[in-house]
Amino acid sequence: SRLTDRKESKLCILEREILETKKGMSSRSFERLSPTETLEIENGLSFVPRVKLLLTVHRSDHSVKPIDEWQLKRSLIDFLKTSFSVTVAEDDLDIKRFKDLKKRKREDPVAHGALFIRDLGFLSKPSNSRIEDSVAGEDDVKALEKKFLDWRRSVVDKMDGIELNLVGVKFRLTVAIPSSDDFDGMRKEWEELSAFSSRGYSRGGRQQPDTIVLRGVPSRWFAEPRVSSKPSMLVTHTIFSTFGKIRNLNVAEDDDLGKSADKDSEDIVSGLQCKIVVQFEKYNEFYNALKVFCGHSLQKQGSRLRADYEVTWDKDGFFRNARSQTQENSSRMPATATGYYKSEAPRRQPHISRFSPDNGRSKRFKE
Repeated sequence: SRLTDRKESKLCILEREILETKKGMSSRSFERLSPTETLEIENGLSFVPRVKLLLTVHRSDHSVKPIDEWQLKRSLIDFLKTSFSVTVAEDDLDIKRFKDLKKRKREDPVAHGALFIRDLGFLSKPSNSRIEDSVAGEDDVKALEKKFLDWRRSVVDKMDGIELNLVGVKFRLTVAIPSSDDFDGMRKEWEELSAFSSRGYSRGGRQQPDTIVLRGVPSRWFAEPRVSSKPSMLVTHTIFSTFGKIRNLNVAEDDDLGKSADKDSEDIVSGLQCKIVVQFEKYNEFYNALKVFCGHSLQKQGSRLRADYEVTWDKDGFFRNARSQTQENSSRMPATATGYYKSEAPRRQPHISRFSPDNGRSKRFKE
C-alpha cells in the first residue's frame, strides 16, 4: 500500500508539473503573439487580427446636398488602395448618415462609421510566420509590434483631416483609433491611476487592475449547444480559463448595449449580445488577455460572422461593489425582520369603503 501511495503521489507531482509547464507555455505564447497572427482558443473561437478606425464626416462647404454613402465608400476604398496598397471589402467599410440632418447644425457631423482593415499579412516577414520560443523570437515580436503600431499611426495621420470631393460636394473626414483597440493608452491610464493612488489619494488597496469588461459578443457563442441560446457561466469560464485562473466571473445578456447605441443603428438587437466581466487571479494573466482582445475580432468556427466587440479594463470595481451591495442587503434583512416582528398590529383598523360618498351607500341586494 505504501508503494501504491508513493506511485500515486509521484503521478500527482508529475501531473502538476505538466500543468504548470503547459500554463507557462501558454503564458509565453500569449506574450509572443504577434499583432498579425490568428489565435485559436476553446469552443471553436479564434481571434482574428484587424485594424479598426472610427470615421466621422463633416461638411467642408456650404452645400446642403445629402451625402452619397456609396460614393464615399468607393472614394475611401480607392484612397486606401492607392496610398497604402491595402484592399478593403465594401462590407468592412460601414458608413451611416445621421437621419436628423435638418435639425443638426452646420458644424455637426453628417455621417459616421467604421473601417476594418483585415488583410495585415504584408506587415509580417516570412521568417516570422512561426516565432520560436527564444530571445530572438521576443525581439522579432517587439519589432513587428512597433512596425504594426507605426503603420497604423501613419494610416490615421494620413487619413485624418482629408477632404473628399463627392460629385461636386466637399466633405472633411476625421479618423480615430477606438479606445478599446488602444492597449498602450489603457495601460498608461491604469499606471497613472496606480501611481496616483500610491501617493495616498486613493482609498482602494488594489494597485494593479485584474478585471476585463467585454461587450458586444454574440450570446450564442458562449451558450451551451442544443441547451439554450443564453450565455452560460460554465462555457464562458472554460473559454476565459485559456488566459489564466479566474477569481470572479459575471456573464449576462447585454440589453443596455442596444439602448445605449446610436438610435440610427439597426445592427445591434437587444438580447443577442452579452456582457462579460472576468477577474483574473494574477495581473500578468489579465495583462495578456486584454492585449489579445485589443486589435482583434472574434470569429466562430463554421460562422462567417465576425464579432467586433468592445473591451476595456474595470475602473469601477465591479465585483467589489457587487460584494458590498450584497453585504449591505444582507445586513438590512435582519433589521427589517426584527422591526416587523416587534411591531404590533392595531387591534382595530379604520374601515375603508370601496365606494366614495358621492356614489351613495353600498348596496347588497337589488332594490
